[in-house]
Amino acid sequence: MEAVAKLNNCPTSPRKMRLVVDLIRGKKVEEAFNTLRFNNKKESAHRVEKLLRSAIANWEQKNEGSRAENNELFVKTIFVDCGTMMKRVLPAPQGRAHRIRKRSNHVTLIVDSMVINNLVETTNDKENSKI
Repeated sequence: MEAVAKLNNCPTSPRKMRLVVDLIRGKKVEEAFNTLRFNNKKESAHRVEKLLRSAIANWEQKNEGSRAENNELFVKTIFVDCGTMMKRVLPAPQGRAHRIRKRSNHVTLIVDSMVINNLVETTNDKENSKI
C-alpha cells in the first residue's frame, strides 16, 4: 500500500529543488533521511525532509497497526513540477525595467513498502506458474 504527500507552492526554484530530490529517489527512508540531513542545500533539504515525514505518517494512517520501521519503506516516486511565478520589476538605468521571476514549485512524494510488494509478487509468480 503506497502513500502520497504533496508540497504545493514551495518558494524555491524547481531547478534547485530537483537537485535535492534526485538524491533520494528510490532509496530507503532511513537512507533518505541521512542524505537530507547532511546535504549542503539546507532550505530545500529541510522542506523535503518534512514532506517525507508527512508521507510516512500518511502511510501509517492507511496501514493501521503497522509501523514504518518494520516494513522497510522506500521512496517509490518523487518529482518536482513548476508552480506559480510571481513577476516583479527591478528599476534599471535610463528609465528601463528588468523583469524578475520569483519561481515556486510543487513536490509530489510517494512512499511504498518493500515487504508487501515482495509478498504480492511471489504469490503472483506462484499463481502464474500453476497456469
